[in-house]
Amino acid sequence: MAQLLIFRHGQSAWNLENKFTGWVDVDLSPKGIEEARAAGEKITGYKFDHAYSSALIRAQKTLTIALDAAGHAQITPVYHQALNERMYGDLQGLDKAETAKKYGDDQVKIWRRSYDIAPPNGESLKDTAARVIPYFEKEIAPKLKAGKNVIITAHGNSLRALIMYLEKLSPAQILEFEIGTAQPRLYELNEDLSVKSVKNL
Repeated sequence: MAQLLIFRHGQSAWNLENKFTGWVDVDLSPKGIEEARAAGEKITGYKFDHAYSSALIRAQKTLTIALDAAGHAQITPVYHQALNERMYGDLQGLDKAETAKKYGDDQVKIWRRSYDIAPPNGESLKDTAARVIPYFEKEIAPKLKAGKNVIITAHGNSLRALIMYLEKLSPAQILEFEIGTAQPRLYELNEDLSVKSVKNL
């Protein structure tokens, strides 16, 4: 049996400014740095063999700070674009409230939360899952099946795709699933990677 710990990056500068971020490489805010440290303190005492993050600095820095705070600074993380946030296309850099005024709350919610409808020139959650899940199955699942414990720090939508896969959720169920910043979620997995238990730390 293996443990998989996942959590979203701490608050970024654009989270603070309420902007669509996507693949724009925005750093953590001061609050985000503190959130990352607090996440690390929550996982002190847990053992991890491997660590993964996206190609974006906000997730990488969150992971580094959390590992350091948890006493796991010796782990060398693997960074990969497959774990990146959804690409928000034409919405990247736009204020979320202003975008809602322009297009309507319902349309923006569809772009942000639906499974298979993408914003203009961006990715849907289905598109995001199409890169997250194959990477997980190829690179991470074999380590979990070998009994190794893994930590992943990524993004709201790449983690929603992974949670949908692990917990066998429907597109309707994932629609309302919110992932807070830097809130560790711990899975106990059976040898076939079915979920034995899950809890938020």
